[in-house]
Amino acid sequence: MCYNLQARGVNVNKYRKGEIVKGCVTGIENYGAFVGLDEYYSGLIHISEISEGFVSNIHNFLEIGETIYVKILDIDDENYQVKLSIKNIDYKVRRKRTPIKESESGFKPLKNMLPIWIENKIKEINNDKNV
Repeated sequence: MCYNLQARGVNVNKYRKGEIVKGCVTGIENYGAFVGLDEYYSGLIHISEISEGFVSNIHNFLEIGETIYVKILDIDDENYQVKLSIKNIDYKVRRKRTPIKESESGFKPLKNMLPIWIENKIKEINNDKNV
């Protein structure tokens, strides 16, 4: 970099090897995917660090703009770059599920409607046979 971020108060020792952190996929090339970790640090997931198996198309695993978890393999604090991996970790960031509220009526409305739906379907099938 052209300027000293440490002199500007940036924590250059923010990340550690082996740590799993959240990042955003900023670019995809044939050889790997670029991931931004924060406003200063970015890294590359080399194609060999995508999966244990053969990766013919990185787009089958990642897409630009996707937020993922990555494992830090190596850190270059001088250039604020990291080598990353998603191999053998659950890299997809899952959305939190909203709990389903149970209604007081439960399945009663379905139970009440089921005979009507069955009867209507039987009529529909019989009408199709008569045509």
